[in-house]
Amino acid sequence: MNVVNDANNVICDYIPRPAARLDCEQSIHERTHMNSNPQSVLDTIGNTSLLALRHVVPSNGARIFIKLESQNPTGSMKDRMALAMIEAPERDGRLKPGGAVVEYTGGSTGVSLALVCAVKKHPLHLVSSDAFSKEKLDHMRLLGAKLTIVPSENGKQTEKLTRDMIREAHRIADETGAYITAQMENTDQLDAYTKMAEEIWTQTGGRIDGFVQSVGTAASLRGISATLREHDERVRIVGVEPAESAVLSGGPSGAHKIDGIGAGYVVPLWHERIADEIERVSTDEARAMAFRLAAEEGLFCGTSTGANVTAALRLAERLGPRATVVTIMCDTGMKYLKSFSQTLDAAS
Repeated sequence: MNVVNDANNVICDYIPRPAARLDCEQSIHERTHMNSNPQSVLDTIGNTSLLALRHVVPSNGARIFIKLESQNPTGSMKDRMALAMIEAPERDGRLKPGGAVVEYTGGSTGVSLALVCAVKKHPLHLVSSDAFSKEKLDHMRLLGAKLTIVPSENGKQTEKLTRDMIREAHRIADETGAYITAQMENTDQLDAYTKMAEEIWTQTGGRIDGFVQSVGTAASLRGISATLREHDERVRIVGVEPAESAVLSGGPSGAHKIDGIGAGYVVPLWHERIADEIERVSTDEARAMAFRLAAEEGLFCGTSTGANVTAALRLAERLGPRATVVTIMCDTGMKYLKSFSQTLDAAS
């Protein structure tokens, strides 16, 4: 059985030596779950499960495991980075108790920041757009955030839209004195992904040959890849970007509809050493894979996860059947019900 139930468990079944299996079983019982008695909802962030895909798999390729970040409180991996981006400035005094926070967001980061700021009592002003799902925007408001909406061109994500949102967030911060988390250039969040990488390393028992993740701010791929390479420099790292806006692999900037990735320009946290290669995945491919994961694996996810798994399948085919590939379920598909419903209605 190739399933890892939570961050206290590591993959045992593919370790061939009985002694290795015994050590693996001991680690399951000896490690204490850090969040077994949470004092607040923030204590439940992280330590998510790792699951083997059983049906969406290559015919003669590597096994693919997916990290279920949908288990975080808001249903997104961005809970990790939001907590890191608030707690670091709280510790060093950049963000005072009760101090206001401002950020630009495509959705998931905003929801996660709204959760963290609600618990920590920081007023939050978010700059977003009608290009992103209404479910996410409503979620932010319900968690107490104030929203400024920057209009898009026909609901598409473009470089201009990203830069317009950033400009508006900085304007608000300058006028109000609020602390701007500035996710596109914030290095505080890297610590969150170092911890996530350690979870992956433990859960796989150190048996990982490839890691695949889509690029938004580039923080998750940068933090996770650096830590995995510290453990084993042979791990193959693959970044994923929208085929319609493949700027990291030398293509032109363009419009796409894969939520949370593909800013349309080379983001500040990116550098070429982060990934060994870049995979291009189109919006249609990402959406089709998200639907396939729901129907075949029971995993209801967003389009960035669809892009991840599409690229992971390609890597799995190249690495072959003796390898193990890990990718991320970035968030839950519940955040995209309206847009997914429109696609289904159009198809019928």
